[in-house]
Amino acid sequence: QVQLVESGGGLVQAGGSLRLSCAASGIRFSINAMGWYRQDPGKQLELVAVIRNGGITNYADSVKGRFIISRDNAENKVYLQMNSLKPEDTAVYYCNCNAVIRGLTGDYWGRGTQVTVSS
Repeated sequence: QVQLVESGGGLVQAGGSLRLSCAASGIRFSINAMGWYRQDPGKQLELVAVIRNGGITNYADSVKGRFIISRDNAENKVYLQMNSLKPEDTAVYYCNCNAVIRGLTGDYWGRGTQVTVSS
């Protein structure tokens, strides 16, 4: 198993910034990709950003130019720098890790951290 612990959520005014962090821990796992998803009540889970091995990144169109995902491979951590936040960015943000353990690939999730952007 891979355990993910997120931190950094909170309340911020529109136009402000927040930085989310996620640390992955476990025994003998190999990470393929780490990313962030978000979900607002009544809406579907949405991919925000993902960073794959080699530093390849993908972003949702709604956050391009405002959010930056980065990864510390040595520490098994992923970060999401969120700038120019908008009220529509309000959601619970979940850290995701796609990893291989004993030859099996799986997706692992954190418990989520609330981000609230006030107008």
